[in-house]
Amino acid sequence: MLELQTIMMFVTASTLLALAPGPDILFVLTQSMTKGSRSGIVIALGLCSGLIFHTTAVALGVAVIFQTSILAFTILKFVGAAYLLYLAYMAFKDASKSKLESDKSPLSLKALYKRGIFMNITNPKVSIFFLAFLPQFTNAEIGNVTAQIFTLGALFMLCAFVVFSLVSLLAGRVGAWFAQTKSGEKILNRAAGTIFAVLALKLAFASK
Repeated sequence: MLELQTIMMFVTASTLLALAPGPDILFVLTQSMTKGSRSGIVIALGLCSGLIFHTTAVALGVAVIFQTSILAFTILKFVGAAYLLYLAYMAFKDASKSKLESDKSPLSLKALYKRGIFMNITNPKVSIFFLAFLPQFTNAEIGNVTAQIFTLGALFMLCAFVVFSLVSLLAGRVGAWFAQTKSGEKILNRAAGTIFAVLALKLAFASK
C-alpha cells in the first residue's frame, strides 16, 4: 500500500506533467477545437487508456526493450509519425471542404477513442518516460513493486484525464466561437494540420 505522502507527491507531479506542453495535450487541444469538447474528451479517454499499455510495459519490464533496442524504438516511432502525418493530411483536407461537406461524415466516438489509443501507444518515449518516472515512487519495503507500478499508472491516467478533459471543455468553446465563420473553421483545420505535421516530424527525429 502506497503511503499518503507518496500519493500526494505523485498526483501533484503527474498533474503538472499532464499540463506541460506535449504531443498528447496538443492533440486534445486541436481535436477539441476542430471537433468539439465531446470529441476531445473521448480522445482524452483514448489517450489515457493507451497509458495502460505503457504501465504494463514498465511493470513487466518490456519498456526496457524500447530503451535498449534501437530497432524497436525506431519502428514504433515511425508508425506513430506516419499516423500523425495522416491526421495532418485529413485536417488539411477538411480545411478545403465546405462546412456542409465536413458535417456529412463526422467520426464516431468509437473511432475517436481508438484514435487516442493509437496516438498514445505508438509513442515509445512514453514507455521510456514511465520507466524512469514510476519506479521513483515505489518502495519494495511496503509491498509488491509490480502492484505499486500499476497503482501509480492508474493514478497518472486519472490525473491526465482530468487535465485533458478540462482542456477539452475550454478548447471546445473557443473552437465553437472561432468556427462560426467559414474562414474560422478553415483556419482551425489548417492550424491542426500544421501541429500534427510538426508533431510527426518531432517524433520521427526523436532519439532515446
